Amino acid sequence: MNDFNERGLSRRRFLTVAGLGAVATVAGCASSPNARISSTLTAYADGTPSVDPKYLQMYGQMVDNGIVIPAVDLRRVPERFLRREVDNPTGEKPGTVVVDTTNKFAYLTLPNGRAMRYGVGVGREGFGWSGRAKVQAKKTWPTWTPPSEMIGRKPELAEYADGMPGGIINPLGARAMYLFQNNRDTLYRLHGSPEYWTIGTADSSGCIRFMNQDIIDLYSRVPAGTPVVVRSGAYVA
Repeated sequence: MNDFNERGLSRRRFLTVAGLGAVATVAGCASSPNARISSTLTAYADGTPSVDPKYLQMYGQMVDNGIVIPAVDLRRVPERFLRREVDNPTGEKPGTVVVDTTNKFAYLTLPNGRAMRYGVGVGREGFGWSGRAKVQAKKTWPTWTPPSEMIGRKPELAEYADGMPGGIINPLGARAMYLFQNNRDTLYRLHGSPEYWTIGTADSSGCIRFMNQDIIDLYSRVPAGTPVVVRSGAYVA
C-alpha cells in the first residue's frame, strides 16, 4: 500500500521550495545521522493562543541525515493528535504498537499500564486491512514507488516509476516500518508524511501516516519484530 495524496504533489513541491532557505542555513551543520532539533517556534505573531512550550520543542524544525524537516504549524493540528503519554486503553502487553483507525490514534504500549499515543492519518486503503502483524523491516528516508495504476491516472508520476528517492517531499516521509503477517507482506506501512495537516483525517490513498517528528520518535522505540495490532474499533482512553 503506497501512500500518496494525488492532489498533494504540487503542495509537496511547494514544501521543497519553501524549505530551501532553511537548508541553506542549517544543513551545513547536519552531518550527524541522528535527528535533532535545530530550532523551535517561539510565538505566533497573529495573536493565536499560545501552545504548551513542550509541543513547540517536540515539533520544532529538525535536521535528520542532512535533511531539514520543517517545524509543524501547531495551529493546523488539533491538540489531541499531538504526542503524549496516556493510560493504556488497549489491553496489549508492553512493546506492542496498536493502531486505532477509527479515532486516528496509534499507541506504543509501555510498562505500568501506560502508552505513548500518536495522532495518525488513515488513507482510504487504511480501512481495508486489520489484524495482527509484526514489523518486518525498517527504513530511514525510504524510496517511494507509485503503483502502475496510479501512474496511469497521473502520467506526471512516470518519472518516479523506478522510485522517488527519500526526501522531504517523499510521501513515505522520514521513516517507514513494513508490516508482515506469517512472513507475507501485508502491504501495510507505518510511515511519516510531509503533510502534517492531514493528521486526524482520511485524506489520501495508502496506510498509516504520522507527522515526521512522530514517526522518528516511534521508529527509535520500536525494533524489528515488534508486534502490531490494527483495528477499526475505537478505544476509549
